[in-house]
Amino acid sequence: MTLPNSPLLVELKNLSFGYGDRVILNDISFGIPRGKVTALMGVSGGGKTTVLRLIGGQYTAQQGHLTFDGQDVGQMNIEQLYAARRRMGMLFQFGALFTDMNVFDNVAFPLREHTQMSEAMVRDIVLMKLDAVGLRGARHLKPSEISGGMGRRVALARAIALDPDLMMYDEPFAGLDPISLGTAARLIRRLNDSLGITSVVVSHDVDETFQIADHVVVLANGKVAAQGTPDELRQTSDPLIHQFVNGLSDGPVHFHYPATSVAEDFGGHAR
Repeated sequence: MTLPNSPLLVELKNLSFGYGDRVILNDISFGIPRGKVTALMGVSGGGKTTVLRLIGGQYTAQQGHLTFDGQDVGQMNIEQLYAARRRMGMLFQFGALFTDMNVFDNVAFPLREHTQMSEAMVRDIVLMKLDAVGLRGARHLKPSEISGGMGRRVALARAIALDPDLMMYDEPFAGLDPISLGTAARLIRRLNDSLGITSVVVSHDVDETFQIADHVVVLANGKVAAQGTPDELRQTSDPLIHQFVNGLSDGPVHFHYPATSVAEDFGGHAR
């Protein structure tokens, strides 16, 4: 088990999880270092978002252990789990803002829900968080009045409102234009360093993620296929990692789903 002052804030040890007969994670072990940006990468369906849900206690490991700051998440009672979650921030894939609230109230929501702060203090904190993501001037706008990239930044301000120890990002770059994507990536790195937090980024965007990550874990076929620094993964000779990092169509991951031959499927009439 991870000790509270361990260099790892989160550790998965011999962890397995699946849905029914479908195994998603099979006896995997890796750690998420404190104060660093760790990227979880791999092909679609490889279990990356599942890891985030296991960290947050939405799912429980079927075998093995997952610890957060030395405590086994799977063994926590409701009070312990809620206390742990208050130390975590989550940026969902498409922001998940409350559409009937303006930007200010979206960011204020966790402060009002989980603390007894005065409205004056809530106001100051909300404006500080919005300023950190460059949107203090958009406080009165509704989610429908801002762009997708701005909405993602509002969601980030909300996620850091309670000053979490751990920030989790589920596909933070999905659907963003190049300018918004670069802004989001730099913001993740800057907030991680300036706030002294630990970040986990689930992403398929190799170039942007490799620019901000300290450590990369690649999941494939239910296992940890590789882990290391971005430079180490770029230089690997492993065929699967080489294919993934370089976005190649030819390699261990095939374009065609396994099937009978074309001739058999088309009754010998295929040309």
